[in-house]
Amino acid sequence: MASTPPSSARPAWRPGSGAACLARLWPGFALAALLAMAATFVATVHGGPQLLYALFFGIAMHHLSSDPRSQPGIDFCARNVLRLGVALLGARITAAQIAGLGWTTAAVVALGVTSTIALAVPVGRRLGLTGAQSVLSGGAVAICGASAALAISAVLPREKDSDRFTLMVVVTVTVMSTIAMVAYPLVARLLHLPPGLAGLFLGGTIHDVAQVVGAGYMLNHETGDIATVVKLFRVALLTVVVIVVSAAFKRAKQGNGEVAGGAGLAREPLVPWFLWVFMAMVAVNSLGLLVAPAQQTLSAVSRGCLVIAIAALGMKTSFAALAKAGWQPMVLIVAETVWLAGLVLGCVVMMR
Repeated sequence: MASTPPSSARPAWRPGSGAACLARLWPGFALAALLAMAATFVATVHGGPQLLYALFFGIAMHHLSSDPRSQPGIDFCARNVLRLGVALLGARITAAQIAGLGWTTAAVVALGVTSTIALAVPVGRRLGLTGAQSVLSGGAVAICGASAALAISAVLPREKDSDRFTLMVVVTVTVMSTIAMVAYPLVARLLHLPPGLAGLFLGGTIHDVAQVVGAGYMLNHETGDIATVVKLFRVALLTVVVIVVSAAFKRAKQGNGEVAGGAGLAREPLVPWFLWVFMAMVAVNSLGLLVAPAQQTLSAVSRGCLVIAIAALGMKTSFAALAKAGWQPMVLIVAETVWLAGLVLGCVVMMR
């Protein structure tokens, strides 16, 4: 994974810098867009899930993600284009739909988040990991993958190889989330889950937002909408988790005289910007301020962004990098993933 250069190393804006940035991002963006168009063509002509085709096409082109010409654009698509696509999904959702999820859904999601983080501590201790490493791993699985890992790492005490462990978690949880994106919809189909329960299962268990969206819309639009709302509710819990973690480790950080955050790791806002945009779109749509043509246009743009982002995420998926992450974080993340999936699936089955 490419690391984000520190802000101090970025040149100040100057005339022509916008064009230079566009030229830097264009090769990777064009490649992801080409794969997205190919996936759309295959899905249109032969049928099948458009997003899954985009994922597989991207994985086949993984070697291009390390090319210095295409890497910036691929990273941009996997991060910024993805978040724009998710933010615009709010144009399809109203407050009535969110309220329709009910307190039971909220309780299941909250139980999954808290129990996964709680499970991580004793299991991580048995694997020889520190409390901070265990909490970091548990938070990444419980909430929103890489974004949660970076946000939580910023408030944890500094330890030996802190940055390296965080990057290990990011790589491992991303690959596990990609596997879940393919496998969990099959489980939902096998159990004949209705859209509401399928959306709860997918949105309450898959780690990253992109893979939740991909898995949900592989089934149908209704499941995709519900899964997205459930997932973004999990993302909203990140603020609470970060505050609690910061308070829990405050004494250790003060004892070491440390400043939160690791060198070389990007600081993430506690609540990602796309969540606020998503909520704003939901509010506008709930008030009836979006006419049908505008809603359809925003939905189409959102869909296009998501297909491009999934193709880019496929190109960034490296099984070789996962092999170098070490077996302890891998075993811990697998255990957390299985626990979260089993817990939520068990609740879903009881709710049928």
